[in-house]
Amino acid sequence: MADDYVVLVSEEVRSFLAEADKKTERIVRDNLTKLSQPYPGRGSGDKEKLTIEGEDRYRLHIGRTWTAFYDIDEDENAVEVSLVLPIDEAHKRYGH
Repeated sequence: MADDYVVLVSEEVRSFLAEADKKTERIVRDNLTKLSQPYPGRGSGDKEKLTIEGEDRYRLHIGRTWTAFYDIDEDENAVEVSLVLPIDEAHKRYGH
């Protein structure tokens, strides 16, 4: 699609994927491709806009196990995935 976004991942996310077992890596990678349509209500995936420390951030639930946090860069037509956490830790840390 013409309005698809490029999905970029942080070094921290790259490290997470490198250390994950093959099944987890595959599931997370497959779900991160859903962020080519990053806004909640567009494309597929359980996405939500959050306000964290006064900043708009977004999250994607990956199954019932993981949560990816990301930002949208409209100028670059890119999504920057900054963090992947176990879903329980994400809820404790960010309250969502």
